[in-house]
Amino acid sequence: MNRILTLLAGVIASMAMAANVSAQNGYEVKGVVIDQIGPVVGATVMEAGTSNGVSTDLDGNFILKVSSKDAVIEVSCIGYTTQTFTASQMPATVSLEEDTKLLEESVVIGYGTVKKSDMTGSVTSIRAESVNRGAVTSPSALLLGKVAGLNITPANGQPGASSTIRVRGAASLTAKNDPLIVIDGVPVTREGGAGMGDPLATINPNDIESYSVLKDASATAIYGSRASNGVIIITTKKGTGTGMHVSYSGSVSAKQNKDVIKMMDGPTFAEYIQTYRPDSAPLLGVDGTLYNTDWQSLIYRVGINTDHNVSLYSGGKFPFRVSMGYNLDQATIKVGDNQRGNIDVSLSPKFLDNHLSLNVNAKGVYQKTNWANNPVGSALTFDPTKPLYFTDASGNIDKSQVSNGYWNWMSAGSANTMAGVNPLSSVYDYVNYGDTYRAIGNVQIDYKVHGFEALRANVNLGLDMAETNGTKYNTLGSICAMRTTPDLYETYKNKNRNTLLEAYLDYNETFGKHNVNAMAGYSWQHNFVSNDNSQYYNNDREREYYIKPNDSKEYYLISFFGRINYSYDSRYLFTFTARGDASSRFSPSNRWGFFPSAAFAWNIANEKWMKSFADLSSLKLRLGWGRTGQQDIGDDYYPYIARYYQSASITMQYPMLSGANGTFPVLSPLAYNPNIKWETTETYNVGLDFGFLDERITGTVEAYYRNTFDLLNNISIPLGSNFGKQLISNIGTMTNKGIELSANFIPVQTKDFSWEIGGNITFQDVKITKLTNSDSDYKGVEVGKSMGSNIGFSSVHKAGYAPFTYYLYQQVYDKDGNAIQNALVDRTGDGIINAEDRYVTNCSPTPWAYYGFSTQLNWKKWDFGLNGHGSIGGELINKNAMGYATSYSDDYTKGYIGNLSPTWLLPGWTDANTEAQKYSDLFIEDASFFKIDDINLGYTFDMKNNLRIRVAGSVQNVCTFTKYSGLDPEITESDGVDTEIYPRPRLYTIRLNITF
Repeated sequence: MNRILTLLAGVIASMAMAANVSAQNGYEVKGVVIDQIGPVVGATVMEAGTSNGVSTDLDGNFILKVSSKDAVIEVSCIGYTTQTFTASQMPATVSLEEDTKLLEESVVIGYGTVKKSDMTGSVTSIRAESVNRGAVTSPSALLLGKVAGLNITPANGQPGASSTIRVRGAASLTAKNDPLIVIDGVPVTREGGAGMGDPLATINPNDIESYSVLKDASATAIYGSRASNGVIIITTKKGTGTGMHVSYSGSVSAKQNKDVIKMMDGPTFAEYIQTYRPDSAPLLGVDGTLYNTDWQSLIYRVGINTDHNVSLYSGGKFPFRVSMGYNLDQATIKVGDNQRGNIDVSLSPKFLDNHLSLNVNAKGVYQKTNWANNPVGSALTFDPTKPLYFTDASGNIDKSQVSNGYWNWMSAGSANTMAGVNPLSSVYDYVNYGDTYRAIGNVQIDYKVHGFEALRANVNLGLDMAETNGTKYNTLGSICAMRTTPDLYETYKNKNRNTLLEAYLDYNETFGKHNVNAMAGYSWQHNFVSNDNSQYYNNDREREYYIKPNDSKEYYLISFFGRINYSYDSRYLFTFTARGDASSRFSPSNRWGFFPSAAFAWNIANEKWMKSFADLSSLKLRLGWGRTGQQDIGDDYYPYIARYYQSASITMQYPMLSGANGTFPVLSPLAYNPNIKWETTETYNVGLDFGFLDERITGTVEAYYRNTFDLLNNISIPLGSNFGKQLISNIGTMTNKGIELSANFIPVQTKDFSWEIGGNITFQDVKITKLTNSDSDYKGVEVGKSMGSNIGFSSVHKAGYAPFTYYLYQQVYDKDGNAIQNALVDRTGDGIINAEDRYVTNCSPTPWAYYGFSTQLNWKKWDFGLNGHGSIGGELINKNAMGYATSYSDDYTKGYIGNLSPTWLLPGWTDANTEAQKYSDLFIEDASFFKIDDINLGYTFDMKNNLRIRVAGSVQNVCTFTKYSGLDPEITESDGVDTEIYPRPRLYTIRLNITF
């Protein structure tokens, strides 16, 4: 882009100055102007205060006669910092540096870049270097709380777990709500293998140059398919600067759980049993000894996270960058870690007088994950009066006992399969590890046509491929093995390959005050997935049990797209975009979707009548409309085709027919819908961008309205009407509207001290407006998590309500406001409390507002940062409180007892009906919160020979302010049911950065 602007500027400058060369008999200066790549064409060399000047030729050379040897000469070019010399001190070679402020104002959009002042859509750009944080293992953490309209729920504490990312809320019910992630021009998939479910996790955060978050349809429609949920474009670092540079960054972190779920200790639990359940008292302790075992303290540890990255880069005529990184992330559970090694290579040379640009990007990731079995539930419920191990007469661990010596509930010498598992056995006796390899790369060729430099041709070839090989089993003789029949040893393999070909032409020309940029192109994408090629054996590994057939599938996307940008005098800006997509997931009659958009922006600050407002530095109004499509409907790639399923289990085969192993496999028909079609989201957007006091105060006010129609969702179908219980169909509409506010302030900016404050808040309202299959149905479409065998699901999709609105019983309270045991509202009036008495509560996990806050201070060599985020109005079902609020259980008749929460002592319930009481709306809690995500402090040493060292310390996941009584008000479960979560730890980090 700089080269195009440079050439245009040079042509205009030459024409303007051809007739104005003066001082023919004065002092002559000559030389060459270069940058880090080579000669700068069209740079302006001007005698200050006059119209006397020339522009550099195709080799960067210039000759200029000035009035005297004391004349001041300015060398300038668009995109570079202006250099000033006196004529007598003019060097023979002038080296121009890129204007970083101008570069920061350039924003990456779909298939190109645009100046921030020329944007018409809703796009937020963030440079990674501006985000000062501690240890970051996933790039999503860098965006947390930074962008209005972008809501990120961090992954739980399990290494390799995925975060949940939503741009302007959910636009779909069953179809994916994840934004499209584009890395260096390659759209990546979520099918990255074990530990890489989050596509952002495949990128080393240290390799990221910038993010662009595309939010409205005007910005995203150029991507058409999968853009209904927004687009996040990641640009990685490239070779830059002069000479060779080396950079190292490393950190070591200690991870510790902030809190645990409170349960009864041994003495309290024994007292409870002896008081309320005396018949079960003989089950306490072992051989008359009452232990006091804190099971949660036994399963947790202080985890270590270490991260090291080295990069080598250079600009010049052949810019390149090579980086390597290693990350070890230990779980706070005693077993479990994730190791990641990565390499990133980028080449960006130019040829043919800078007309031909070549960009090569290659990223390789190897990840080894040791998945811990989640023992939190066992640690909560296991009897605290029991010891860790079976012991012999001498007090030593008796490994001759079943279950590898761990104390467990037994029945007639075998495992009591109804009882909980010893938490230590759950940790150590389950093995699940996987090796994942992923490669993302592309070759992009950009050619500026000789003699017609306004036209560019661009071809992009991309590949995203991953493979996971893993093994999981229960150790022989363990309680886990005894509880599984047959106990299996499994090896598994998953593969994914995403291939991309894109080509487009781009025309950019300026005619006086008019600028026209037109682009048209073609895209072809092929996605292949081999979901599972597993082999199952008996745990003795000697006899094969069965082999699961390889479930391979694929889909294609082909697209034609185009965009026209027109601006007049940098005041009135118009954008028109259109994309046609064809997806193999739909039948030929519904295969194509058309997704247009239009936008207008008015740079009000550029109007002449605005010049009197001296403090106003920028003011722009933006209006946008557009449509985007959704075809990413989950794992079913062929929902419109009649298919048959072949079961691999020996229990699903005909033994009387001949075939392999004397059996014949069963072929079962699957449900299908030949009429399924594109889900479409239509978006209206209005925004106002402003800046004051030379951009020391900037901000944006934005409002949007999204209407998704032809919603894709799984619905229940009558028996006999199709081959299945559920069928994916286009069933209705959903609206999502909101207001976004963001602002950035620089209260202080001096040579030695600066202070910056940033914040944003998004107000949203998400509602299902129509469900074509169940508008007359009271319940709507039941979804969410089932918490009982006979009740059904805890939430519904229903017209007039947010997705996953809770569908529960209404609790009855006494005159003092205390909940009455087993007192639930009988809505049908039949004297019986059953599933028909539930109601739609108007409560859901969707907050009505979410926000982020950050502040950054720099004083001389010191820097300090603080970041936080929060949400308002979301509700959760606290399943832990629900499960432990009553002591009622029939477990006491089955030969074992389980621990309770001290919260039981508050309601004091002893005879609650677990099937109905657990679905009471009593357990809905306000999950509003504010979290301080990290506090960091650093000091930079500027040494000799361009050596720079920064030492920093940080604390992450510092504290949470909330009324929610559970462990954490942020959960990744979309249905809002808070179960035994894997706790998010607090991190204490020391970090070192070295550059030279």
